[in-house]
Amino acid sequence: MINKRLLIKNLLAHNDENSFYDKKRKVDISYKEGKAKFLKHICALSNSNPKNNSYIVIGVDDEDNKITGVDFFDDSKIQNLINAYLTNPPIVQYENIPFPHLPDDKVVGLVTIRPNEEITALRKNIWKYYGGSVFFRDGSMSMPKVFDIKIKDVNSKIVSAIENHAQSNIQLTLDGVFDFLNKRQDFDPKYKVFKEYFVLCWSGQKKNVKDEVFYSRVDIELINEQVRLFYSALDEVAIFYNDDSFRIIEYVRLGLQQSYRYYKLEEKIISFDNNASYSIHVDLIFEPPQFDKKVLHHIYNTNNAILEKLEKGITLANREIKDLESLAASYLICYLNGFEEALPKLEYSKLYIKKYNSELYKSYKETMRILRKVKYN
Repeated sequence: MINKRLLIKNLLAHNDENSFYDKKRKVDISYKEGKAKFLKHICALSNSNPKNNSYIVIGVDDEDNKITGVDFFDDSKIQNLINAYLTNPPIVQYENIPFPHLPDDKVVGLVTIRPNEEITALRKNIWKYYGGSVFFRDGSMSMPKVFDIKIKDVNSKIVSAIENHAQSNIQLTLDGVFDFLNKRQDFDPKYKVFKEYFVLCWSGQKKNVKDEVFYSRVDIELINEQVRLFYSALDEVAIFYNDDSFRIIEYVRLGLQQSYRYYKLEEKIISFDNNASYSIHVDLIFEPPQFDKKVLHHIYNTNNAILEKLEKGITLANREIKDLESLAASYLICYLNGFEEALPKLEYSKLYIKKYNSELYKSYKETMRILRKVKYN
């Protein structure tokens, strides 16, 4: 089993960007340009490495390899994006890898690309790239190629050596458990061993509601691979486990006009097998809350007026400042209730919310995370 933190260190130490790995400070697939560039790199790395894995490391400075980190990205449906836009799509996995020196809400993103030994191409137009385009790696660049297309295997031995040097062992696992327990002392950390092999650690603030137990500020890590499976500073989470699996049900808090409820968003089940393997199954179980259309029209117009004031730099009244706190979430609710024009408004508000208040921007990112999950499903 590969220790992903050690793998990232080996990739960064081995070479600069090349034909089997790329590094990025950040990736944003919520916009067409970012999505298109991400797909281009996936396509190029898959074609350039037909016999071995290739990797993208996200959250690293290009110039000095400094690990700066990115936000936790828990989109389990990224394969849907790959399948929708690429012909002969590779298997793509996005994992969140914690590093000790990073803040709690930051990780390094690791994208693993497993090719299918066929030519991968864009299935349809996106941004400035045309459907049918084929990309290969040319050194550290992903470049289009329109003639003499041949798949060559030149990296298998190098990648195998890097992966072999990143194998997990008992010391790395024990160190990972102790690090987690020490770091999460304030949030009642626990660990469980599955199938005498896998060690899973989790922590969270416990809350009893009637006969149910919920957790907030939840952090869950698979220590063997040094992978963060779940992290949330805001949501409520229900946790269940037995000797074979660990199940998480994530709730999100949504509402209007100071009336809020928790809604089930997603269920994630990590199943452990006897053959030293595991699988993760994710289901979106979200049922959008429905509200009166007249109320939504009023809130939508209020949001638009606040956004217009922010654009023009006009000072907000106290009541409007209060409404601004829920602007992103209420735009999302409007969109989920059939207000299609609320979606571009929500995306457009990002710049002004980010400028206005950093804590408010955290709430905006949480709203976009919910939207991303709903859209991909």
